[in-house]
Amino acid sequence: MHKSGFFQEAMGAQAAYVLSHPGAFALRVLKGFRANQGLLLAGAVAYYALLSIVPLLILIVIALSHVIDPAALLEALGRYIGWLAPGQSDFIVGELANFLAHREVMGWLLLATMLFFSSLAFTVLENAMSVVFLHRVAIRRRHFLVSAVLPYCYILCLGLGLLLVTLVSGSLQALGEKSLEFLGFSWSLSGFSGLLLYLLGLAGEVFLLTSLYMVMPVGRLSLRHALIGGVTAALLWELTRHVLLWYFATLSQVGVVYGSLTTAIVVLLSLEIAATLLLLGAQVISEYERIGTAAQDAPARPMRTDQAG
Repeated sequence: MHKSGFFQEAMGAQAAYVLSHPGAFALRVLKGFRANQGLLLAGAVAYYALLSIVPLLILIVIALSHVIDPAALLEALGRYIGWLAPGQSDFIVGELANFLAHREVMGWLLLATMLFFSSLAFTVLENAMSVVFLHRVAIRRRHFLVSAVLPYCYILCLGLGLLLVTLVSGSLQALGEKSLEFLGFSWSLSGFSGLLLYLLGLAGEVFLLTSLYMVMPVGRLSLRHALIGGVTAALLWELTRHVLLWYFATLSQVGVVYGSLTTAIVVLLSLEIAATLLLLGAQVISEYERIGTAAQDAPARPMRTDQAG
């Protein structure tokens, strides 16, 4: 008994509860996600993300093309677009390259329009997070000016992050072209370079998700809690992404059904699944926070709209 109490105190009551009751905690997360209409919220986030992703990428590419070779930038961008929209990166990168080749058509009106649409997904995501973290919203609300400026600050941070990732991935690709020679034997470093590129992408994915959980919910979220949600969502998405790649490559008949709309449908489906896992990671954090509080054992209350008369 003494050892159990010492162990619980050392690792934290919340972590000890999750490790000793993983099934019960997972069930609570799923019940809370269902009560919060998680799939409906994910659909809204995915729809606005579909509207936002192209203007957002155009803005980032045009800005970074002044400091990075456009071909290297598009190559790196295509690699990481493939993480978000499996199997569709070539089409999206092609459209970005076409716009980049004719960027002189960019006017102030078009720039303002793209800035507006590129921020829509962040606004809707913030509202979805406020539903998941309702216990935080009830205590403290965010000033509307902060919510208005937040998407544009995040877009700037995404651009800087892509700049750093592009520079690092270019160095890793150059490393893959070399070989290691020892005692007359030669080993290519391409496999090692590929592994490092994958780990870089995975680390960037965890960092991006963790930063979203740090910024989007109202109030101050601890880094440890945000990292729990980020790792959970990233691992679930990695598993799902590989399943989607296999499905689209072997079994999918979506091209026969939707024809020229195939790319939009596939991207929307990928964004829907990604948004679902993103909000599920937020639900994990929300339930984790409530462990040990009076709300821990309270049943999940379904989100309902008031009925008229």
